[in-house]
Amino acid sequence: MDCIFCKIVSGEIPSKVIYEDEHVLAFNDIDPQAPIHIVVIPKKHFANILELNDSNILNAIFDSIKNIADKQNMEKGFRIVCNTGSEGGQTVEHLHFHILSGRNLHWPPG
Repeated sequence: MDCIFCKIVSGEIPSKVIYEDEHVLAFNDIDPQAPIHIVVIPKKHFANILELNDSNILNAIFDSIKNIADKQNMEKGFRIVCNTGSEGGQTVEHLHFHILSGRNLHWPPG
């Protein structure tokens, strides 16, 4: 499989790891859209949220987001984004969540 996020999970591509457990890896986005922009991915490959069929992994993702928000001092607020499909803005076909924080985030996002 030629998936950039799978290559990050395997260590083939280096990343600045923010959080890791048996199910989840989180790292800094290479093109940050906010002062804090972290990407959270399941280690197991799912193309998008529609393919996710494991509630343990979903729970692990959201537990990791809570952990990251606490450790990164995001008490003023943050946004979680999960783009799905080309019209939804998904550019990497591996399920991932963006955590954005560190500035006022406006709505609608665009």
